[in-house]
Formats: sequence, C-alpha cells, structure tokens
Amino acid sequence: MLKAKALKAGDQIGVITPSSPAPVLFKERYQRGLIQLEEMGFTIVEGKCSREIQSYRSSSIGTRAEEINEFIYNKDIKAIISTIGGLNSNSLLPYIDYEYLKRNPKVIMGYSDVTALLLAIYAKTGLTTFYGPAIIPSFGEFPKMLAKGREYFEDIVLLKKKAPFALDVPLEWTEERLEWETQSREKEMVKNEGWKTLREGIAVGTLIGGNLDTMSGIIGSEYFPNLKGAILFLEDTSKNMALEERLLSMLKVNGVFDDIAGLIIGKHEHFNDLKSPFSLDELLLEVIGDTNIPILSNVDIGHTFPSHVFPIGIKVKLNATKGIITFLEDGVVKDKVE
Repeated sequence: MLKAKALKAGDQIGVITPSSPAPVLFKERYQRGLIQLEEMGFTIVEGKCSREIQSYRSSSIGTRAEEINEFIYNKDIKAIISTIGGLNSNSLLPYIDYEYLKRNPKVIMGYSDVTALLLAIYAKTGLTTFYGPAIIPSFGEFPKMLAKGREYFEDIVLLKKKAPFALDVPLEWTEERLEWETQSREKEMVKNEGWKTLREGIAVGTLIGGNLDTMSGIIGSEYFPNLKGAILFLEDTSKNMALEERLLSMLKVNGVFDDIAGLIIGKHEHFNDLKSPFSLDELLLEVIGDTNIPILSNVDIGHTFPSHVFPIGIKVKLNATKGIITFLEDGVVKDKVE
C-alpha cells in the first residue's frame, strides 16, 4: 500500500472542482471554507475550475482533468481537496495521470461524487485516499467548521491520533438543510442514537467504499477496486427506498456481498421511505439474503455532520457485535524530516 505524508502547518493544498460549479453558485460559503483552511495553517492554491461554470458542471471534461493533473504534477502541493461533489467526476477517470501520482503520492480528499476519483486512484495506484470533508459543505459550514469535523480531519491527515484506535460515536449530529445563500444561524444538532448492529460478528479487512449512487457509474470497470475481503462502507443522500433497492441490488448481482468481509452503512441524509412498510435496514438485509457478514449501520460518515474521515485502503477491524470500528493502521506517514 502507498501512503502520502501527513499534512502539517504551512503545507499547500490544491482545491479542485471536478463536477458541480458550486464555488460560483455559493461564493460566500466557498470563501469561508478557504479561510477555514488558512486559519488551520495551510496555504490554499485554487484550481482553474473554481471560477468556471457550464450549466451542471464547472468546465469541460478535459479542463477538469487538467486541473487535477496540474496539482498532481506540482510537488509543492501536498494535498488535493474537492470543493464539493456533483454527478460527473467519473468522466475524468481515463485522463488522470495515475503513474505520476504513484511516484509522487499526496493526500486526495472529498466525498459524495468524488467517490469515483477516490476509488479509481486507489484501484490504479494503491494510494490511500480519504473519504472526508469538502471545502464548501464541510470547511465552509456557518459560522465555521464543526469542531468535531475538524477534529476528525486533523486526527487522520495531520496524524494527531495514531493507530490503532477505535472511532468515537459523536454525541450529536445533524442533517438539517438550510439555504446556503441565506443561512444566518447554526444548524440544529440532535442526539445521536448511536450505531446499530444489523448482523453480529467480527471481521478484519481493507476499508473501501464511498457513496453508493456514485458507485453505479464505475462498478465493473478498471477503476473499481477489488473488494475481496474488504470492509465495505456505503452512504448516500436524498434517495428513496425504490432507488436504494436498485442500488443495493446492483452490488448484489455484481457479487459484492459475497466478496466482502464486513459492511458499514452510514447515516442516509434526507431519506424518503416512500411510506414503505419496512425500514432501509430491513431492505438491506432482504437484498443481501443469507450472506453472513457483520453489518453495522447508522454510522457517522458521509453527508451528515459531523462525519468521520475514512482512509480508503487501510486495515480496519469491524466489531459489529459491540458496535466498534477500529483503525488498525494510519492513512498517512510521518515526514522523516520532521
């Protein structure tokens, strides 16, 4: 496995916009996100797509791919973080310079639609990537980034917490959606009911996963990782029960549930159950069938806040019986110069 160096104060972070033109649409929140990172000690280098807009996307496929490659080639850039997700990061996968990145590893982070980039880079290079905060929704939160979200970020990529360690369950969480252009108060936090055991058991494996809907755009391709023996994590946002049945069944018919050693399901932001007489957890068990793997659901990862940072590619232990996720190794390495 390949790992980037841990980030430290003074490092340069390249900011990419691989899909949605959100920096143009939500300028104030975008700037707040940049300021947040600067206050944490980083130097920000904006990508050329941060000021572009082409309807649903920031720029052309070629330009968006160039934006990423330019940061990959720039040895002063120690991390690449996405502004937000969208729907079309998978368009860029054939044009990323994986071989150069393999020789010059750096932190690559984002979530949601950026799943396509994170999984493709891991599959093609073996580099650990990071399912974690994005500039606009996470670092740009009003009036500032959630303290727990910042803690989880710094624990993982600044190596403030060394493996092995068990993840904590945040006391509070939120999925409240406020209009970004007019938001004038903090989101309302609610009590976290904790993580839920769907199937008991203990498994150790490689942590791989991301946004379930985004996976539909790359599964079966050379950009989708081998999941044999993996601890798979899945999360989604704003879907309904019918769509989730289709997406979970996509994994089923591709043999995913037969390959993996364990399953982690994140909280689903703004889920529509379509008045179904069963829950999403019950649907998951119905789709999986008799496959006997440990399953933990309602985990704080993805679109709800605060969310843990999951390094794709590290070894983890899933104890679904006790509701514990333990990171067995770090996602980054300490710079020997320090």
